[in-house]
Amino acid sequence: MPIDTDEPTPSPGVSGGEEDDPSPDDDPRSVLRRYWGHNDFRGIQRQIVDSILDGHDTVGLMPTGGGKSIAFQVPALMLEGTCLVITPLIALMKDQVEHLRARGIRATAVHSGLSREDIVRELDNVVLGSYKFLYLSPERLHTEVFLFKLNYMQISFIAVDEAHCISQWGYDFRPSYLKIKDLRSRLPQTPVLALTATATAQVLEDICQQLHFRDGRVFRMSFARDNIAYRVKTTDDKNGTLIRLLHDHPGTAIVYTRSRGGTRDTALFLQQQGISAFYYHAGLPSTDKEMRQEAWQAGKVRVMVATNAFGMGIDKSDVRLVVHLDPPDSIEAYFQEAGRAGRDGRMGTAVLLVNGRDHKLMQQRIRQTFPKKEVVRNVYEDIGCYYQMAVGDGEGARFDFNLEEFCRRFRYFPLTVVNALAILERAGYMAWQDEEHRTSRIMIIVRREELYNHRAQNPESDRVLTALLRQYTGLFSDYVFIDEKLLAEQCDLSEDNVYHLLVGLGRARIAHYIPRKSVSSITFLSPREDKERIALTPEVYEKRREQYERRIKGMLDYCADGITCRSIRLLRYFDDKGVPCGHCDVCRPDDASNQSSTSIEKELSNILSDRRPHPAAEFTDGRFDTDQVADILQRWAESGRIVLIDGGFCLQSS
Repeated sequence: MPIDTDEPTPSPGVSGGEEDDPSPDDDPRSVLRRYWGHNDFRGIQRQIVDSILDGHDTVGLMPTGGGKSIAFQVPALMLEGTCLVITPLIALMKDQVEHLRARGIRATAVHSGLSREDIVRELDNVVLGSYKFLYLSPERLHTEVFLFKLNYMQISFIAVDEAHCISQWGYDFRPSYLKIKDLRSRLPQTPVLALTATATAQVLEDICQQLHFRDGRVFRMSFARDNIAYRVKTTDDKNGTLIRLLHDHPGTAIVYTRSRGGTRDTALFLQQQGISAFYYHAGLPSTDKEMRQEAWQAGKVRVMVATNAFGMGIDKSDVRLVVHLDPPDSIEAYFQEAGRAGRDGRMGTAVLLVNGRDHKLMQQRIRQTFPKKEVVRNVYEDIGCYYQMAVGDGEGARFDFNLEEFCRRFRYFPLTVVNALAILERAGYMAWQDEEHRTSRIMIIVRREELYNHRAQNPESDRVLTALLRQYTGLFSDYVFIDEKLLAEQCDLSEDNVYHLLVGLGRARIAHYIPRKSVSSITFLSPREDKERIALTPEVYEKRREQYERRIKGMLDYCADGITCRSIRLLRYFDDKGVPCGHCDVCRPDDASNQSSTSIEKELSNILSDRRPHPAAEFTDGRFDTDQVADILQRWAESGRIVLIDGGFCLQSS
């Protein structure tokens, strides 16, 4: 890698003023030692590094905590140009950029929290070769300014984090990820590295297909996490059980629940019990999310109670306990969330709490997630009426969307509308973006002479206007994105004072000021159609529903299985193999609720307990249901608990 000679222009929150990157060695291990202090790679990291250095499209399946970042950061430092890293969360971008810059490595991130001026400046710095890493969200790949600047960039390779999001068969499909494949036509010779912690064989195949892999190489790390004790507990008092778990497992914890209201109620309950806790969900303002996450990561708060919006990219290694108050929708989601325990290599515990109502509630999720086709078409029709959009118009149009108001006017439940919009997005009709953070904007609407007179008569607002004119250009001709925090620092005022002074400029008709806000939006992806012409194909609806039903069943089966080692059960889902973990609730039952749930399983265990071989006829002599016995013994054999012998079975350890 040549030594960079151009000092990058600082950007708010993601760049600063390190010295030029020193030229790294040609040996990947030397680079690893130089920047990270490790003597050698772990797992499949070196195989991935070598594959990228050889110019191959590559997939890396690495469990949470497996070291995905190093797998793409090391080769990026050894290749000419900038590594383009595509990742879905702004918080993750900022975190990784800060970690790289702390090591003297130049990196930047472009996201919606920056003004257009900042974005253009950072992209220009990439063109000049000032950065080794450019982090970008998939939504920004199709923007005009990025596509124009891309023509002048030297991209070493493309790293796609959370790559399972590109697969329509994955548990966390994001349509914005489909835009990534458009880069292949623009950068046909540029290798692509896809990284994910959770992917079934079907999803893996789809990832390679969606990214147009040419000579793809796949490297798989065992998903086994030997230092996590997976447990399922049946309880009618989940809150009481949660308190006992927190008392029994000191240290940092994450508690997952399905609803936003549930996060707030549970956090309040924990606080009342003397346990420090914050709650976190997608509907919180960005500043609140950042504050809560930073406090939890710094150890100022012990427990984070959250929906599944929390966790992706969270880099906290000392989580000792992860508790799910509700079963997730899939094994993939549970495995990834539970895997946030014990990332420091020490023992962690993941507990799933279930009760008699959960089975029924999970079956209801299928109907809720896939409203009837007629309901989906009605939602589409009513949104068109809501915006008074004529048939044939609207392609590319984007509108603020007040979900609560829409549901009130057209008498829908919010969950019905949200799920209908997800189906309509997969079908290519419209996209809904929930709670997008919009940066503040301002435009001066008077002539310079009038502005001068106002400044002379209003010395307090003059401080803000002076800072605006010094910091930003184009204020008289168009709306300009601004940062109140930066203005406050330059004016030596509080951010609240700056806000009120800007509002005052609006009242005085000096400027149009639009404060930052979090809003939802609807974008028409195609011209508005008649309701009857909305095509919901099997790929969009029936096949997706069937896949979702299989995921729900997989989760329910995991909860109900009291005889297969939890770790083995999880690994089997991902076509991986393992041995009994020795510390889950099946391997080490510690109370009556963790024992085999049926009398047939208990009696079979008793029959085998004398450790002698048993003929198959002993199990199927009329005392037991033959099909049930066959199913149980097959699972025991697959888990390694028993082995097949001629005409029967015996314990593995005998």
